[in-house]
Amino acid sequence: MVISSSFMLVTISSFPKYSEAKKATTFSTLMQEEKSITIERYPESITQNVNNKLDSLLNKVNKLQDFHGSLLVAKNGKILYSNQVGFADFYKKESLNKASVFQLGSVSKQFTAAAIMILYERNQLQLSDTVNKYFPNFPYEHVTIKNLLNHTAGLPKYFWVAEHKWKQEKAPTNSEMMSLLESSNTLRFFKPGRNFDYSNTGYMVLASIVEKVSGTSFSDFVKTNIFDPLDMKESFVYSYEKDSIRKNQLDGYRLYRGWRHLKINNTVNDAIVGDKNIYATSEDLLKWINGLNSGKLISKESLDLMYTKGETVSGRKIPYGFGFRINKRDENTIYHHGKWNGFRTALTQYPEDDLVIIVLEHTSFNAITSLNRKVKKIVLENFMVNDPNLKMNPLTLVEAF
Repeated sequence: MVISSSFMLVTISSFPKYSEAKKATTFSTLMQEEKSITIERYPESITQNVNNKLDSLLNKVNKLQDFHGSLLVAKNGKILYSNQVGFADFYKKESLNKASVFQLGSVSKQFTAAAIMILYERNQLQLSDTVNKYFPNFPYEHVTIKNLLNHTAGLPKYFWVAEHKWKQEKAPTNSEMMSLLESSNTLRFFKPGRNFDYSNTGYMVLASIVEKVSGTSFSDFVKTNIFDPLDMKESFVYSYEKDSIRKNQLDGYRLYRGWRHLKINNTVNDAIVGDKNIYATSEDLLKWINGLNSGKLISKESLDLMYTKGETVSGRKIPYGFGFRINKRDENTIYHHGKWNGFRTALTQYPEDDLVIIVLEHTSFNAITSLNRKVKKIVLENFMVNDPNLKMNPLTLVEAF
């Protein structure tokens, strides 16, 4: 495999003189017009050794563990390895490529959290606001936005509600699920703040709050305020039965009888967004994490909140910030995994090593944690940046005159 070695810079056009009408344009739209974000790569001359070892690892997990997916590794914000292995479509025998778009599963939650923080910074909501401020008939009182972000709300599982209470053939959307929760008489698990309980329902509610506050769909809000400013051209929010299938959008598969790959059908839970249903490429995810960490979307203060462990009302720390899992015990990592309809995903940051590992897979691969560790070990043992000129800011801005 040959890795492209071209260097790329982020450019920002000179500031135009806007008319009074254009001054009313949203900030995020201006950001989209003013800059184009790309990502850098290390030259092949210094990555060949580590690339060969990672190629060997990727081929091995493909053959022995049925891995069909993408692996991207970035150091200091720059790509040192990016490759795909296996099939995109098993019936047509089409191979995966860099344009293949994966369902992120729960890795989507960090985008939902960022959407909330964008509205928070615009003073359109407060983290102490309760859900009832936006949905007066919401049956679980005193649940704050911060409870939802930290998974301390104690809400029932909407999967169960949809599977037992939903009577229509088509899958419910967020607004329909919010209404169903109001009428379902389903008990919550505990009072807000008492415990940590990982909750897809909480992030469904957060996406619903984004829609209510912004007056637009969650899909449009994320596109306008996150994807477009970061030039994530291949990324989108997808709601089953509502949105059309996009180019390069993958299906999830499961292995049948050890050799045959079967497509996994959609379920009654597949139209809900916020907890899942963001699709992206690995390179778009690097743009995302570089942009988030360098202040292109939210302030450092808001980012610190996202990367800080939450706590219960009794003061017990929990291993989750806003949209990210936080592990500072075994190794300092900020990460999230996703698992949905055959897709297995992971976005892992190792801040002390300035290392990001992105794994996207679509055939029910079950060893992502192990794969991550092996990738990290290979990189740290075989890749050294000695030239200080190569340690460039991941999103270098230059003026274009």
